[in-house]
Amino acid sequence: MVGVARQDGPAPAGELSEHRTTTVEQGPFCVARCSCGWRGPARRARSLARADAEGHTAG
Repeated sequence: MVGVARQDGPAPAGELSEHRTTTVEQGPFCVARCSCGWRGPARRARSLARADAEGHTAG
């Protein structure tokens, strides 16, 4: 399995409890992951994986 992580945004200094999301490519799929351990479903479109991550951090 080959993964390429992309951080979606910088974490503010001193904010340890903030959710930090990344998207990881696994072959033809992209998965959103969070520093809290959450993982979204595998998606073919990066935009959908990013939307999953945004939904996780908003909710």
